[in-house]
Amino acid sequence: MKKIIFIFLAIAFFALPWLWSPAKDWAPGLAVLAGILFSVIWGNPYSEYTSKITSPLLGATIVGMGFGMNLIDVLHAGANGFFYTLIGIIMGIGFGVLAGKLLALPKNAIYLVSVGTSICGGSAIAAAAPVLKAKSHEIAMASATVFTLNAIALWIFPIIGQYLGFSQHQFGYWAALGIHDTSSVVGATMAYGEEALGIGTTVKLARALWIVPVTLFLSWFIADKEDGEKKTFKLKIPWFIPCFIAAAAIVTWLPALFPAKKLPVPKQSPFSLDNTNTIHYP
Repeated sequence: MKKIIFIFLAIAFFALPWLWSPAKDWAPGLAVLAGILFSVIWGNPYSEYTSKITSPLLGATIVGMGFGMNLIDVLHAGANGFFYTLIGIIMGIGFGVLAGKLLALPKNAIYLVSVGTSICGGSAIAAAAPVLKAKSHEIAMASATVFTLNAIALWIFPIIGQYLGFSQHQFGYWAALGIHDTSSVVGATMAYGEEALGIGTTVKLARALWIVPVTLFLSWFIADKEDGEKKTFKLKIPWFIPCFIAAAAIVTWLPALFPAKKLPVPKQSPFSLDNTNTIHYP
């Protein structure tokens, strides 16, 4: 009976945005809240199955978005956010390590949380954990920290953005740089608007590529080495990143197959300074 009720409620929640139009604007946040309440009150009778398909489904949806975007515009969006991404990662890891040492946390936990919050959440943790030889409880702690922050950001970022009067592309950059996990960036920008969704997703995926140099740095300078052990580099890049690029490339050079949307990319950075050092919002 519990499994039948679970399936019925899942179908009803899936149909909610079509039955009640206001739910479309807050569907990602409602999904997170409903998932938390449901898991605490009722539990998930299919947990062993859903845990296996959640990550592949997320990756598949991101690849599907690639079939609606132009690769040239995607690369422009990523390039426009390069400087902000670099500064954000350096500051995020730096402050994370400092705070972790002040709190006397284990070294591996410090770097897992710092990398997860600075790059791309669970994917960065999954890539860094083997390099650091992190234990299961350290990975669990880092993942719980990142996913909790993601759930909070999914709700409050659109509210803050509207309160501050952010434009679509400003919010897209802000969400991509400030929210840790790709799924939460997609959810928050989707609630804000189509332009924010396009820019936020592409800048976030470009940010995720920083897994490569950061993981290499951890392998060579941070990870503990046993006596006589050689330095090695193990890298796990999320599969949906190259697939997203390939999908965007297909619709760019084979437009007859898929009508790609033109991604709204600003000609300048989202924030510009004049000679009076006053920030202007385009």
